Amino acid sequence: MSDRHFDLLATRFAEKIYGGAKGAIRLAVLQADLKESLPNRPLRVLDIGAGLGHMSLWLAEQGHEVTLAEPAEPMLEGARQRFAEAGQSATFIQAPFQALPGLLTEPYDLVLCHAVLEWLAEPYAILAVLHGLTKADGWLSLAFYNRDALIYRNLLKGHFRKMRRNTLAGEKQSLTPQQPLDPRELAAQLESLWRVETQSGVRVFHDYMPIEFQARAELADLLEMELAHRRHPGFAGLGRYLHWMCRPV
Repeated sequence: MSDRHFDLLATRFAEKIYGGAKGAIRLAVLQADLKESLPNRPLRVLDIGAGLGHMSLWLAEQGHEVTLAEPAEPMLEGARQRFAEAGQSATFIQAPFQALPGLLTEPYDLVLCHAVLEWLAEPYAILAVLHGLTKADGWLSLAFYNRDALIYRNLLKGHFRKMRRNTLAGEKQSLTPQQPLDPRELAAQLESLWRVETQSGVRVFHDYMPIEFQARAELADLLEMELAHRRHPGFAGLGRYLHWMCRPV
């Protein structure tokens, strides 16, 4: 298995995702967590696997100095266009995470790593790189595809044969991540490098709603309820993604 980068078709799909309720909820939760954790001053920010630049653009609009690193050229070009249309500037680097230590000499106040680990052949290999790129008093914003949520979704659908085979990863060309992460395994891997300060679920109920209920729900109501329940002890662990704000040990 190799790391998965995204072609033009996947980029167009990602555009559609971010245009709907799923993307809006994801951005709302990530932004709420970042607002709560970060100091009120300009920061140097590195967004690894920046994709189409949605989070980076929001941070640039808050006055932060942003660098986007993305291995897929179609994704990075989409991010450039997004920044240009918004009249915002940033540094754009087309490179996989493995190349970044040789390209970047100064650590950052905030490093974003959102929806990256689940596409890597060796997801935990990136953790030491993230640590080296983050200042000793900085932050890591880590969001990842939650294996627990995928298991629960398959149980609700009655996909018991799939469960018995333990075939939860997406197909090679699928846009379902190839390495859904077990939160307990990830927490154990983080332990020597990072202290997890806050944990939120991203889409703790939306993706489990019957489609007809999703269609009737107002986006404002969905956002309000997802934000209100993102850290609920009974629901947070069901988030399709989990978002952890971390500090270096």
